[in-house]
Amino acid sequence: MRRRDFLAAGTAAAALGRPAIAATDSNKLMRYVPTADLSVLDPSWTTTQVSITHGYYVFDTLFGIDGTQTPRPQMAEGASVSDDGRVWTIPLRNGLTFHDGEKVLARDAAASLRRWAARDVYGQTLGAVVEAFGYQDDKTIRIKLKRPFPLILDTLAKPNGMLPVVMPERLANHDLAKPNTEMIGSGPYRFIKDAFVPGSSAAYERFDGYVPRQEKPDWGSGGKVAHIQRVEWKVIPDASTAANALMKGEIDWWEQVQPDLLPMLRKNPDLVVENFNTVGFFGTMRFNHLNPPFNNPAIRRAVRLGMNQEDYMSAVTGGDSTIFSSCKALFPCGTRYGEELGKAGMTGDVEAARRALDAAGYKGEKVVILNPADVPTIAPFGHVTYEYLRQIGMNVDLQSMDWNTLAQRRTKPDPVEKGGWSIFHNWWLGTSFINPAISPVLRGLGAKGWAGWFTDEKIEQLTDQWTTVATDQERDAVVHAMHLHALEMVPTVVLGRFYILTAHRKGLTGILEATSPFPWNVRWA
Repeated sequence: MRRRDFLAAGTAAAALGRPAIAATDSNKLMRYVPTADLSVLDPSWTTTQVSITHGYYVFDTLFGIDGTQTPRPQMAEGASVSDDGRVWTIPLRNGLTFHDGEKVLARDAAASLRRWAARDVYGQTLGAVVEAFGYQDDKTIRIKLKRPFPLILDTLAKPNGMLPVVMPERLANHDLAKPNTEMIGSGPYRFIKDAFVPGSSAAYERFDGYVPRQEKPDWGSGGKVAHIQRVEWKVIPDASTAANALMKGEIDWWEQVQPDLLPMLRKNPDLVVENFNTVGFFGTMRFNHLNPPFNNPAIRRAVRLGMNQEDYMSAVTGGDSTIFSSCKALFPCGTRYGEELGKAGMTGDVEAARRALDAAGYKGEKVVILNPADVPTIAPFGHVTYEYLRQIGMNVDLQSMDWNTLAQRRTKPDPVEKGGWSIFHNWWLGTSFINPAISPVLRGLGAKGWAGWFTDEKIEQLTDQWTTVATDQERDAVVHAMHLHALEMVPTVVLGRFYILTAHRKGLTGILEATSPFPWNVRWA
Protein backbone atom coordinates (compact mmCIF):
# COMPACT_ATOMS: atom_id res chain seq x y z
CA MET A 1 0.00 0.00 0.00
CA ARG A 2 1.52 3.30 -1.07
CA ARG A 3 1.68 5.88 1.72
CA ARG A 4 2.01 9.62 1.98
CA ASP A 5 4.57 10.76 4.55
CA PHE A 6 3.91 13.57 7.01
CA LEU A 7 6.49 15.50 9.03
CA ALA A 8 9.03 13.15 7.61
CA ALA A 9 11.03 12.00 10.55
CA GLY A 10 12.09 15.52 11.47
CA THR A 11 15.05 14.93 9.08
CA ALA A 12 18.43 13.82 10.35
CA ALA A 13 18.16 16.30 13.22
CA ALA A 14 15.60 14.05 14.88
CA ALA A 15 18.03 11.18 15.01
CA LEU A 16 19.56 10.05 18.27
CA GLY A 17 21.57 12.98 19.59
CA ARG A 18 23.58 13.89 22.62
CA PRO A 19 22.09 13.38 26.08
CA ALA A 20 20.82 16.40 27.98
CA ILE A 21 23.56 18.92 28.77
CA ALA A 22 25.17 18.33 32.14
CA ALA A 23 24.39 20.92 34.77
CA THR A 24 27.23 23.23 35.81
CA ASP A 25 27.69 24.25 39.44
CA SER A 26 25.63 27.40 38.80
CA ASN A 27 22.82 25.31 37.31
CA LYS A 28 22.31 23.00 40.25
CA LEU A 29 19.07 24.51 41.57
CA MET A 30 16.11 26.69 40.66
CA ARG A 31 13.33 27.51 43.13
CA TYR A 32 9.95 28.13 41.52
CA VAL A 33 6.52 29.30 42.71
CA PRO A 34 3.64 27.84 40.64
CA THR A 35 0.18 29.31 40.18
CA ALA A 36 -1.42 27.09 42.82
CA ASP A 37 -1.02 23.91 44.83
CA LEU A 38 -0.30 20.76 42.83
CA SER A 39 -3.26 18.66 43.92
CA VAL A 40 -3.57 16.37 40.86
CA LEU A 41 -0.42 14.82 39.41
CA ASP A 42 -1.91 13.22 36.30
CA PRO A 43 -1.82 15.73 33.39
CA SER A 44 -3.99 13.52 31.17
CA TRP A 45 -6.77 13.52 33.78
CA THR A 46 -7.32 17.23 34.60
CA THR A 47 -7.38 20.61 32.84
CA THR A 48 -5.84 22.44 35.83
CA GLN A 49 -2.90 24.51 34.58
CA VAL A 50 -0.55 23.68 37.48
CA SER A 51 -0.97 19.97 36.67
CA ILE A 52 -0.23 20.67 32.99
CA THR A 53 2.97 22.53 33.92
CA HIS A 54 3.99 19.58 36.11
CA GLY A 55 3.18 17.25 33.22
CA TYR A 56 5.62 19.00 30.92
CA TYR A 57 8.44 18.32 33.41
CA VAL A 58 7.77 14.60 33.80
CA PHE A 59 6.24 13.42 30.55
CA ASP A 60 6.64 13.84 26.81
CA THR A 61 4.19 13.76 23.91
CA LEU A 62 4.30 12.22 20.45
CA PHE A 63 3.95 15.62 18.80
CA GLY A 64 4.37 19.21 19.94
CA ILE A 65 3.01 22.53 18.70
CA ASP A 66 5.46 25.17 17.50
CA GLY A 67 5.01 28.95 17.54
CA THR A 68 2.97 28.87 14.33
CA GLN A 69 0.57 26.31 15.86
CA THR A 70 1.94 23.61 13.55
CA PRO A 71 2.36 20.08 14.93
CA ARG A 72 5.95 18.79 14.93
CA PRO A 73 7.34 15.34 15.82
CA GLN A 74 8.47 15.07 19.43
CA MET A 75 8.63 11.46 20.65
CA ALA A 76 7.57 10.47 17.16
CA GLU A 77 10.04 10.15 14.31
CA GLY A 78 7.33 11.20 11.86
CA ALA A 79 3.94 10.01 10.63
CA SER A 80 2.38 8.55 7.51
CA VAL A 81 -1.20 7.90 6.44
CA SER A 82 -2.69 5.38 4.06
CA ASP A 83 -4.14 6.52 0.75
CA ASP A 84 -7.69 6.10 2.06
CA GLY A 85 -6.87 8.25 5.12
CA ARG A 86 -7.92 5.56 7.58
CA VAL A 87 -4.62 4.15 8.88
CA TRP A 88 -1.95 6.30 10.52
CA THR A 89 1.48 4.86 11.24
CA ILE A 90 3.69 6.67 13.76
CA PRO A 91 7.23 5.36 14.36
CA LEU A 92 8.93 6.28 17.63
CA ARG A 93 12.32 7.96 17.52
CA ASN A 94 15.38 6.33 19.06
CA GLY A 95 16.53 6.92 22.62
CA LEU A 96 13.18 7.03 24.46
CA THR A 97 13.43 5.74 28.04
CA PHE A 98 11.09 5.92 31.02
CA HIS A 99 12.38 7.17 34.35
CA ASP A 100 12.34 3.61 35.74
CA GLY A 101 14.84 2.53 33.07
CA GLU A 102 12.36 0.73 30.82
CA LYS A 103 12.32 1.51 27.11
CA VAL A 104 9.31 3.38 25.74
CA LEU A 105 7.41 1.02 23.45
CA ALA A 106 4.62 1.58 20.96
CA ARG A 107 2.18 -0.31 23.17
CA ASP A 108 2.83 2.21 25.97
CA ALA A 109 1.94 5.06 23.60
CA ALA A 110 -1.16 3.29 22.28
CA ALA A 111 -2.48 2.62 25.80
CA SER A 112 -1.75 6.22 26.81
CA LEU A 113 -3.70 7.57 23.85
CA ARG A 114 -6.67 5.34 24.71
CA ARG A 115 -6.67 6.68 28.26
CA TRP A 116 -6.38 10.32 27.19
CA ALA A 117 -9.01 10.02 24.43
CA ALA A 118 -11.58 8.76 26.93
CA ARG A 119 -11.44 11.99 28.96
CA ASP A 120 -10.13 14.93 26.95
CA VAL A 121 -12.53 17.04 24.87
CA TYR A 122 -10.43 16.91 21.69
CA GLY A 123 -9.46 13.34 22.48
CA GLN A 124 -13.10 12.26 22.62
CA THR A 125 -13.64 13.82 19.20
CA LEU A 126 -10.80 11.75 17.80
CA GLY A 127 -11.77 8.69 19.83
CA ALA A 128 -15.25 8.67 18.29
CA VAL A 129 -13.73 7.85 14.89
CA VAL A 130 -10.91 5.55 16.07
CA GLU A 131 -11.41 1.86 15.47
CA ALA A 132 -8.23 0.96 17.35
CA PHE A 133 -5.26 2.64 19.03
CA GLY A 134 -2.79 -0.15 18.33
CA TYR A 135 0.78 -0.95 17.37
CA GLN A 136 2.42 -3.09 14.72
CA ASP A 137 5.75 -3.62 16.55
CA ASP A 138 7.68 -2.22 19.52
CA LYS A 139 8.65 0.91 17.60
CA THR A 140 5.53 1.66 15.57
CA ILE A 141 2.10 2.94 16.65
CA ARG A 142 -0.81 2.14 14.35
CA ILE A 143 -4.07 4.07 14.60
CA LYS A 144 -6.94 2.66 12.58
CA LEU A 145 -9.86 5.01 11.89
CA LYS A 146 -13.48 4.43 10.93
CA ARG A 147 -13.21 7.37 8.55
CA PRO A 148 -10.52 9.93 7.66
CA PHE A 149 -9.67 12.46 10.35
CA PRO A 150 -7.36 15.03 8.70
CA LEU A 151 -6.61 16.87 11.96
CA ILE A 152 -5.19 13.90 13.86
CA LEU A 153 -1.69 15.36 14.28
CA ASP A 154 -3.12 18.66 15.56
CA THR A 155 -5.08 16.63 18.08
CA LEU A 156 -2.05 14.67 19.29
CA ALA A 157 -0.02 17.90 19.60
CA LYS A 158 -2.56 19.88 21.69
CA PRO A 159 -0.60 22.01 24.18
CA ASN A 160 -3.14 22.67 26.93
CA GLY A 161 -6.04 21.06 28.73
CA MET A 162 -5.60 17.35 29.30
CA LEU A 163 -2.26 16.49 27.71
CA PRO A 164 -1.80 13.40 25.48
CA VAL A 165 1.31 12.34 27.39
CA VAL A 166 2.92 8.91 27.10
CA MET A 167 3.20 6.80 30.25
CA PRO A 168 3.94 3.09 30.83
CA GLU A 169 1.16 0.79 29.66
CA ARG A 170 0.51 -0.49 33.19
CA LEU A 171 -0.25 3.08 34.36
CA ALA A 172 -2.27 3.96 31.29
CA ASN A 173 -4.53 0.98 32.02
CA HIS A 174 -5.42 2.22 35.51
CA ASP A 175 -8.98 3.11 36.51
CA LEU A 176 -10.09 6.09 34.39
CA ALA A 177 -12.21 7.39 37.24
CA LYS A 178 -9.09 8.19 39.26
CA PRO A 179 -5.94 10.16 38.41
CA ASN A 180 -2.65 8.32 38.44
CA THR A 181 -0.41 9.07 41.41
CA GLU A 182 2.67 7.12 40.32
CA MET A 183 4.71 9.49 38.18
CA ILE A 184 6.80 7.53 35.68
CA GLY A 185 7.30 9.49 32.49
CA SER A 186 10.03 9.88 29.88
CA GLY A 187 10.37 13.67 30.02
CA PRO A 188 13.41 15.78 30.84
CA TYR A 189 12.77 15.78 34.62
CA ARG A 190 12.01 13.05 37.16
CA PHE A 191 9.39 13.66 39.84
CA ILE A 192 10.90 13.15 43.31
CA LYS A 193 8.17 11.34 45.22
CA ASP A 194 9.76 11.68 48.67
CA ALA A 195 10.05 15.46 48.27
CA PHE A 196 6.36 15.96 47.45
CA VAL A 197 4.35 17.63 50.21
CA PRO A 198 0.82 18.50 48.99
CA GLY A 199 0.03 22.12 49.72
CA SER A 200 3.69 22.95 50.30
CA SER A 201 6.33 21.72 47.87
CA ALA A 202 7.45 19.43 45.07
CA ALA A 203 10.81 18.68 43.47
CA TYR A 204 12.16 17.48 40.14
CA GLU A 205 15.60 16.28 39.11
CA ARG A 206 17.05 16.26 35.63
CA PHE A 207 16.68 12.85 33.97
CA ASP A 208 20.10 12.04 32.55
CA GLY A 209 18.59 9.34 30.35
CA TYR A 210 16.53 11.86 28.39
CA VAL A 211 17.74 12.39 24.81
CA PRO A 212 16.46 15.71 23.45
CA ARG A 213 15.74 16.35 19.82
CA GLN A 214 18.38 18.36 18.00
CA GLU A 215 16.10 21.09 16.65
CA LYS A 216 15.90 24.48 18.31
CA PRO A 217 13.20 24.58 21.02
CA ASP A 218 10.01 26.23 19.78
CA TRP A 219 7.01 26.26 22.11
CA GLY A 220 6.27 22.60 22.88
CA SER A 221 8.43 21.27 20.06
CA GLY A 222 12.14 20.87 19.41
CA GLY A 223 14.97 20.08 21.78
CA LYS A 224 13.99 19.95 25.45
CA VAL A 225 17.43 20.40 27.03
CA ALA A 226 17.39 20.41 30.83
CA HIS A 227 20.24 22.64 31.99
CA ILE A 228 19.19 22.92 35.65
CA GLN A 229 19.82 19.83 37.73
CA ARG A 230 17.08 20.26 40.33
CA VAL A 231 13.92 22.36 40.36
CA GLU A 232 12.07 22.88 43.63
CA TRP A 233 8.48 24.10 43.68
CA LYS A 234 7.35 26.20 46.64
CA VAL A 235 3.62 26.79 47.11
CA ILE A 236 3.19 30.36 48.45
CA PRO A 237 -0.50 31.36 48.36
CA ASP A 238 0.08 34.87 49.73
CA ALA A 239 1.25 37.21 46.95
CA SER A 240 3.11 39.62 49.24
CA THR A 241 5.03 36.76 50.79
CA ALA A 242 5.98 35.46 47.35
CA ALA A 243 7.12 38.93 46.23
CA ASN A 244 9.28 39.40 49.32
CA ALA A 245 10.80 35.95 48.88
CA LEU A 246 11.70 36.78 45.29
CA MET A 247 13.29 40.11 46.20
CA LYS A 248 15.31 38.48 48.99
CA GLY A 249 16.56 35.73 46.70
CA GLU A 250 14.72 32.98 48.60
CA ILE A 251 12.97 31.96 45.37
CA ASP A 252 14.10 32.39 41.76
CA TRP A 253 10.98 32.41 39.59
CA TRP A 254 7.42 33.43 40.46
CA GLU A 255 5.13 32.27 37.68
CA GLN A 256 2.22 34.70 38.04
CA VAL A 257 2.65 38.12 39.62
CA GLN A 258 -0.29 39.90 41.20
CA PRO A 259 -0.75 43.22 39.30
CA ASP A 260 -0.56 45.56 42.30
CA LEU A 261 2.93 44.25 43.05
CA LEU A 262 4.32 44.86 39.56
CA PRO A 263 5.57 48.45 40.20
CA MET A 264 7.58 47.33 43.24
CA LEU A 265 9.13 44.36 41.44
CA ARG A 266 9.96 46.40 38.34
CA LYS A 267 11.99 48.82 40.47
CA ASN A 268 14.22 46.04 41.78
CA PRO A 269 17.42 45.87 39.68
CA ASP A 270 17.94 42.21 40.54
CA LEU A 271 14.63 41.12 38.97
CA VAL A 272 13.14 40.79 35.49
CA VAL A 273 9.40 41.17 34.90
CA GLU A 274 8.22 39.87 31.53
CA ASN A 275 5.45 38.15 29.59
CA PHE A 276 6.29 34.69 28.27
CA ASN A 277 2.72 34.02 27.11
CA THR A 278 1.87 36.47 24.32
CA VAL A 279 -1.28 34.52 23.40
CA GLY A 280 -2.85 35.69 26.64
CA PHE A 281 -5.34 34.42 29.18
CA PHE A 282 -9.09 34.62 28.75
CA GLY A 283 -11.28 34.96 31.80
CA THR A 284 -14.43 32.83 31.81
CA MET A 285 -17.61 32.46 33.82
CA ARG A 286 -19.04 28.94 33.79
CA PHE A 287 -22.65 28.08 34.61
CA ASN A 288 -24.10 24.97 36.14
CA HIS A 289 -26.41 23.93 33.29
CA LEU A 290 -27.93 21.07 35.25
CA ASN A 291 -29.80 22.94 37.98
CA PRO A 292 -31.91 26.12 38.25
CA PRO A 293 -31.66 28.92 37.49
CA PHE A 294 -29.01 28.44 34.80
CA ASN A 295 -30.57 25.39 33.20
CA ASN A 296 -32.61 28.06 31.39
CA PRO A 297 -30.71 29.56 28.40
CA ALA A 298 -32.86 32.70 28.50
CA ILE A 299 -31.63 33.42 32.02
CA ARG A 300 -28.05 32.80 30.90
CA ARG A 301 -28.52 35.29 28.05
CA ALA A 302 -30.08 37.84 30.41
CA VAL A 303 -27.14 37.63 32.82
CA ARG A 304 -24.59 37.99 30.03
CA LEU A 305 -26.40 41.02 28.56
CA GLY A 306 -25.51 43.47 31.33
CA MET A 307 -21.97 42.26 32.01
CA ASN A 308 -19.10 44.69 31.41
CA GLN A 309 -15.81 43.06 30.45
CA GLU A 310 -13.81 46.11 31.51
CA ASP A 311 -15.02 45.63 35.11
CA TYR A 312 -13.59 42.10 35.16
CA MET A 313 -10.36 42.96 33.37
CA SER A 314 -9.71 46.01 35.57
CA ALA A 315 -10.25 43.91 38.68
CA VAL A 316 -7.78 41.21 37.67
CA THR A 317 -5.09 43.54 36.29
CA GLY A 318 -5.23 46.32 38.86
CA GLY A 319 -6.68 48.64 36.24
CA ASP A 320 -3.64 48.42 33.96
CA SER A 321 -5.26 48.89 30.55
CA THR A 322 -2.00 48.01 28.78
CA ILE A 323 -2.39 44.34 29.71
CA PHE A 324 -6.04 43.66 28.91
CA SER A 325 -8.57 44.01 26.09
CA SER A 326 -12.18 43.07 25.43
CA CYS A 327 -13.11 39.93 23.52
CA LYS A 328 -16.82 39.29 22.98
CA ALA A 329 -16.43 35.92 21.33
CA LEU A 330 -16.27 32.23 22.22
CA PHE A 331 -12.94 31.83 20.41
CA PRO A 332 -9.81 33.82 21.23
CA CYS A 333 -9.82 37.20 19.51
CA GLY A 334 -6.98 37.65 17.08
CA THR A 335 -7.10 34.03 15.91
CA ARG A 336 -8.76 32.53 12.84
CA TYR A 337 -12.14 31.95 14.49
CA GLY A 338 -12.03 34.82 16.99
CA GLU A 339 -14.68 36.97 15.34
CA GLU A 340 -16.48 39.18 17.88
CA LEU A 341 -19.99 37.95 17.14
CA GLY A 342 -21.12 38.46 20.74
CA LYS A 343 -21.18 42.25 20.96
CA ALA A 344 -24.96 42.61 20.71
CA GLY A 345 -25.51 40.04 23.46
CA MET A 346 -23.12 41.69 25.95
CA THR A 347 -23.82 45.42 26.04
CA GLY A 348 -23.19 46.21 29.70
CA ASP A 349 -26.73 47.61 30.06
CA VAL A 350 -27.69 46.63 33.62
CA GLU A 351 -31.27 47.85 33.34
CA ALA A 352 -31.81 45.87 30.13
CA ALA A 353 -30.37 42.79 31.87
CA ARG A 354 -32.77 43.22 34.81
CA ARG A 355 -35.74 43.40 32.45
CA ALA A 356 -34.53 40.40 30.46
CA LEU A 357 -34.06 38.41 33.67
CA ASP A 358 -37.66 39.07 34.70
CA ALA A 359 -38.91 38.15 31.24
CA ALA A 360 -36.91 34.92 31.32
CA GLY A 361 -38.79 33.75 34.40
CA TYR A 362 -36.23 34.09 37.20
CA LYS A 363 -38.02 33.26 40.46
CA GLY A 364 -35.45 34.20 43.07
CA GLU A 365 -33.54 30.90 43.06
CA LYS A 366 -30.32 31.04 45.07
CA VAL A 367 -27.13 31.47 43.02
CA VAL A 368 -23.98 30.07 44.63
CA ILE A 369 -20.66 31.37 43.30
CA LEU A 370 -17.60 29.25 44.10
CA ASN A 371 -14.59 31.57 44.43
CA PRO A 372 -10.94 30.49 44.81
CA ALA A 373 -9.52 32.97 47.33
CA ASP A 374 -6.01 31.53 46.91
CA VAL A 375 -5.79 32.31 43.16
CA PRO A 376 -5.42 36.08 42.73
CA THR A 377 -5.81 35.84 38.94
CA ILE A 378 -9.30 34.34 39.33
CA ALA A 379 -10.70 35.49 42.69
CA PRO A 380 -11.47 39.08 41.56
CA PHE A 381 -13.90 37.73 38.95
CA GLY A 382 -16.11 36.26 41.67
CA HIS A 383 -16.45 39.57 43.48
CA VAL A 384 -17.35 41.43 40.28
CA THR A 385 -20.01 38.84 39.41
CA TYR A 386 -21.40 38.90 42.96
CA GLU A 387 -21.98 42.67 42.87
CA TYR A 388 -23.36 42.57 39.33
CA LEU A 389 -25.86 39.77 40.01
CA ARG A 390 -27.12 41.64 43.08
CA GLN A 391 -27.61 44.71 40.88
CA ILE A 392 -29.88 42.84 38.50
CA GLY A 393 -31.92 41.35 41.34
CA MET A 394 -30.53 37.85 41.85
CA ASN A 395 -30.27 36.03 45.19
CA VAL A 396 -26.50 35.51 45.43
CA ASP A 397 -24.16 33.71 47.82
CA LEU A 398 -20.40 34.13 47.27
CA GLN A 399 -18.52 31.22 48.85
CA SER A 400 -14.74 31.60 49.18
CA MET A 401 -12.49 28.53 49.28
CA ASP A 402 -9.15 27.32 47.99
CA TRP A 403 -8.79 26.08 44.41
CA ASN A 404 -8.55 22.41 45.38
CA THR A 405 -11.88 22.58 47.20
CA LEU A 406 -13.47 24.36 44.25
CA ALA A 407 -12.18 21.72 41.83
CA GLN A 408 -13.87 19.04 43.93
CA ARG A 409 -17.12 20.97 44.51
CA ARG A 410 -17.64 21.70 40.80
CA THR A 411 -17.91 17.96 40.07
CA LYS A 412 -20.98 17.57 42.30
CA PRO A 413 -24.37 17.69 40.53
CA ASP A 414 -26.34 18.37 43.73
CA PRO A 415 -28.66 21.41 44.02
CA VAL A 416 -27.29 24.37 45.95
CA GLU A 417 -29.32 23.40 49.03
CA LYS A 418 -27.23 20.23 49.23
CA GLY A 419 -23.80 21.70 48.59
CA GLY A 420 -24.09 22.30 44.85
CA TRP A 421 -23.10 25.38 42.91
CA SER A 422 -24.28 27.77 40.19
CA ILE A 423 -21.22 29.64 38.88
CA PHE A 424 -17.46 29.48 39.04
CA HIS A 425 -14.80 31.48 37.23
CA ASN A 426 -11.60 30.43 35.59
CA TRP A 427 -9.19 31.49 32.90
CA TRP A 428 -8.07 29.61 29.84
CA LEU A 429 -5.01 30.03 27.70
CA GLY A 430 -5.96 31.17 24.21
CA THR A 431 -4.68 27.94 22.70
CA SER A 432 -7.08 25.97 24.92
CA PHE A 433 -10.11 27.01 22.85
CA ILE A 434 -8.56 28.06 19.55
CA ASN A 435 -10.80 25.69 17.56
CA PRO A 436 -14.13 23.99 18.25
CA ALA A 437 -12.83 20.47 18.74
CA ILE A 438 -10.35 21.46 21.42
CA SER A 439 -12.59 23.95 23.22
CA PRO A 440 -13.91 23.02 26.67
CA VAL A 441 -15.76 26.34 26.94
CA LEU A 442 -17.89 25.59 23.86
CA ARG A 443 -18.37 21.85 23.53
CA GLY A 444 -21.72 20.29 24.47
CA LEU A 445 -20.48 16.95 25.83
CA GLY A 446 -22.52 17.00 29.03
CA ALA A 447 -20.99 14.96 31.85
CA LYS A 448 -18.05 13.99 29.60
CA GLY A 449 -17.07 17.63 29.03
CA TRP A 450 -15.85 20.45 31.23
CA ALA A 451 -17.54 21.01 34.59
CA GLY A 452 -21.06 22.42 34.21
CA TRP A 453 -22.89 19.64 32.33
CA PHE A 454 -23.52 21.69 29.19
CA THR A 455 -25.14 19.44 26.58
CA ASP A 456 -25.77 20.49 22.99
CA GLU A 457 -26.22 18.03 20.14
CA LYS A 458 -26.05 20.70 17.44
CA ILE A 459 -22.63 21.90 18.59
CA GLU A 460 -21.39 18.31 18.65
CA GLN A 461 -22.75 17.65 15.14
CA LEU A 462 -21.10 20.79 13.81
CA THR A 463 -17.84 19.90 15.55
CA ASP A 464 -17.90 16.52 13.86
CA GLN A 465 -18.55 18.23 10.54
CA TRP A 466 -15.63 20.62 11.14
CA THR A 467 -13.23 17.69 11.56
CA THR A 468 -14.27 16.11 8.24
CA VAL A 469 -14.51 18.96 5.73
CA ALA A 470 -11.56 19.35 3.41
CA THR A 471 -10.86 23.08 3.13
CA ASP A 472 -10.27 26.03 5.46
CA GLN A 473 -13.15 27.90 3.81
CA GLU A 474 -15.54 25.06 4.64
CA ARG A 475 -14.27 24.97 8.22
CA ASP A 476 -14.76 28.74 8.50
CA ALA A 477 -18.41 28.39 7.48
CA VAL A 478 -19.03 25.57 9.96
CA VAL A 479 -17.45 27.50 12.81
CA HIS A 480 -19.44 30.65 12.00
CA ALA A 481 -22.72 28.73 12.26
CA MET A 482 -21.57 27.00 15.44
CA HIS A 483 -20.44 30.27 17.00
CA LEU A 484 -23.80 31.95 16.41
CA HIS A 485 -25.67 28.99 17.88
CA ALA A 486 -23.37 28.81 20.92
CA LEU A 487 -23.89 32.50 21.63
CA GLU A 488 -27.61 31.79 21.84
CA MET A 489 -27.09 28.85 24.20
CA VAL A 490 -24.39 30.54 26.36
CA PRO A 491 -22.31 27.58 27.53
CA THR A 492 -19.76 30.01 29.03
CA VAL A 493 -19.26 33.75 29.19
CA VAL A 494 -15.84 35.04 28.10
CA LEU A 495 -14.78 37.97 30.30
CA GLY A 496 -11.97 39.40 28.15
CA ARG A 497 -8.29 38.81 27.43
CA PHE A 498 -5.48 39.73 29.81
CA TYR A 499 -1.82 39.01 30.35
CA ILE A 500 -0.35 37.63 33.56
CA LEU A 501 3.26 38.70 33.91
CA THR A 502 6.01 36.59 35.40
CA ALA A 503 9.01 37.65 37.50
CA HIS A 504 12.38 36.00 38.10
CA ARG A 505 15.91 36.68 39.27
CA LYS A 506 17.95 38.57 36.71
CA GLY A 507 20.47 35.77 36.19
CA LEU A 508 17.84 33.27 35.13
CA THR A 509 17.74 33.13 31.33
CA GLY A 510 16.27 31.06 28.49
CA ILE A 511 12.58 31.20 29.42
CA LEU A 512 10.73 30.31 26.24
CA GLU A 513 7.72 32.06 24.77
CA ALA A 514 4.82 29.62 25.07
CA THR A 515 1.55 29.11 26.93
CA SER A 516 3.17 27.14 29.76
CA PRO A 517 6.32 27.90 31.80
CA PHE A 518 8.53 25.16 30.34
CA PRO A 519 11.57 24.13 32.41
CA TRP A 520 13.82 23.21 29.49
CA ASN A 521 16.21 25.77 27.97
CA VAL A 522 16.19 27.68 31.29
CA ARG A 523 19.61 28.22 32.85
CA TRP A 524 21.59 30.50 35.09
CA ALA A 525 23.76 32.96 33.18
